[in-house]
Amino acid sequence: MYLSFAHPEYLFFLILLPLLVLIHFISLNNSKKRALKFANFDAIARVKGVDLYSKNITILSLSVIIIFLLTLVISGLTLHTEAEASSFSFVLAIDSSRSMQADDLPPTRLEAAKQFALDFTDLSPSWTRIGVISFSGNSFIYQDMTDNKDEIRASINNIEISDIEGTDIKEAIMTSTNMLIKEEAPAVIILTDGQENAGGINDSIDYANNNGIIVDTIAMGTEAGGNASYGLSKVNEDFLKALAFNTNGVFSRAIDKQSLSDSMQQIMKLTKKKVSVDLSRYILIALIIIFILEYILISTRYRAFP
Repeated sequence: MYLSFAHPEYLFFLILLPLLVLIHFISLNNSKKRALKFANFDAIARVKGVDLYSKNITILSLSVIIIFLLTLVISGLTLHTEAEASSFSFVLAIDSSRSMQADDLPPTRLEAAKQFALDFTDLSPSWTRIGVISFSGNSFIYQDMTDNKDEIRASINNIEISDIEGTDIKEAIMTSTNMLIKEEAPAVIILTDGQENAGGINDSIDYANNNGIIVDTIAMGTEAGGNASYGLSKVNEDFLKALAFNTNGVFSRAIDKQSLSDSMQQIMKLTKKKVSVDLSRYILIALIIIFILEYILISTRYRAFP
C-alpha cells in the first residue's frame, strides 16, 4: 500500500503552512505589544488573554488543516492498494432463444442460466466489472460494464425468451468484445445449450482470438435433453467444448445446482489485484465540513462584539 500524487507540482502550496503560522504569531506578538500601552494590562490579560489565545489557535489550526487538505485535493492524492478481485472483467452472455425454454433444468434452461448469473454476480468481489447481454438470432445489451451489482442483477432478471429466431453465438462474442474493448483481462461467459445455427464455430473462435477474448462456456441442459415449445431439445456440448478450448476458456456442464456452483468456482479465480483509489472526493468532503465548522465558530463563539 502506498500513496502517489497525480499533480505533485501543486505540493509547493504546503510551504504556505509554516508561513501562515509565522505570520499568525508575529501578528499576535504585535497585538500584545500594543496592549502594553494600557495601564490595566494585567487585568485585561487575566480576563481575556486566555480566550484570545485560544480563539486564535483554534482558527489557526482549522486554517492550516484547510490549506493542507486543499493542497492534497488539487495534487490528486491517490491510494494504491491490493484488493481481492476477479482477475477478469466479464460479460455474461445468456442464450434467450426458444430452445432455452426446455425443462431439463427446472423450471427452464433460461431461468437456470439467469440464476447462475445472479449467483455469479453475488459471489464476485466488489471490484469485478460485469456486463450482461442476451442473444438469439441477434444480441441485445442489457447492461454495459459496471461494478454496480444492483444494476447487474436487475438486467439479468429482465431477460426473457426472444421472439427472434436462431442462435448466433458469433454475434454474441462480437457484441461482448465491443463491450470489453477497454477492459483489462476480458472474458465472456456464454450460458447456452450450444444450438448454434446462425454462425460458425471457426468464425467464433477466430473472432475471439483475434481480439484477445477468453470464452468460458457453460452447457445449459442435460444429455437426455428437455422439452421445448417445438419438441425435444438437446445440448451441443461438442460446439461449446471446442469454443472454450480454442480460446483458452473453461467448459462446464450445468446439469444441476451443484454443477452450476462448481462451474462458478472454476471460473471465478480470485487473485490479488492492484487497485487505485482517488482520495480527492473524500478529502473534499472533509474539507467542506471543516470549512463549515470554522465559519460557525467565527460567526458565533468567536464573533467580536463592539
